[in-house]
Amino acid sequence: MTLIPESAEKTEQRAKSLRVGMFGGAFDPPHRAHRTLAETALTQLGLDVLHILPTGQAWHKARVLTPAEHRLAMCRLAFGDLPRTRIDRREILRDGPSYTADTLRELADEYPGAELFLVLGADQLLVFKRWVRWSEVLDLATLAVANRAEEIGADAPREHAQETDLSAVDLPFRRLDMPLENISATAVRAHVGQPVDRGNSLTVLVPEAVASYISLHHLYQEPS
Repeated sequence: MTLIPESAEKTEQRAKSLRVGMFGGAFDPPHRAHRTLAETALTQLGLDVLHILPTGQAWHKARVLTPAEHRLAMCRLAFGDLPRTRIDRREILRDGPSYTADTLRELADEYPGAELFLVLGADQLLVFKRWVRWSEVLDLATLAVANRAEEIGADAPREHAQETDLSAVDLPFRRLDMPLENISATAVRAHVGQPVDRGNSLTVLVPEAVASYISLHHLYQEPS
């Protein structure tokens, strides 16, 4: 049987039907709210693929990030079993500061004609206009925003959290409807090394495989 090559027109039509998501972050470490957000984005946006991108050189972070190989490994443990996800190393491999606009432009080239979505939390939306080339990001992708608690630090209460008010945001975005999980990477890092008692296990905050990895590699522990 002779196979007839797909025409360029059909290839373009197939690409245009794709819905591609980008979910980036330090993932230092990835926690249960990250996992829930990925699941929510895949379902509510009807994504064909969601790229999970641990950041490389984070221009906006004051602290030094955990080495990239650890954050990448934890992302594989946190998201690797989710269908239609790809753990994407490109920002880690990129020289110099890592900008979302560059990654979105690369994804647009890889998926010509596809609809792109940038998945982020409400806290990031509030500072979105401080991003480098933020208007270019808006041109390339639809912002898909998950609600987040107003207080997200290490001492923030996990229960009875107040949702971030986005009513004054003058940017177009699509809201993702997900449970309000007041978990942050800051809280996870602060939690490591605390005495474990009933209800105080690290696995309350991060997937079990990530908790085991943190323990195995002695991450986020104060030097003795």
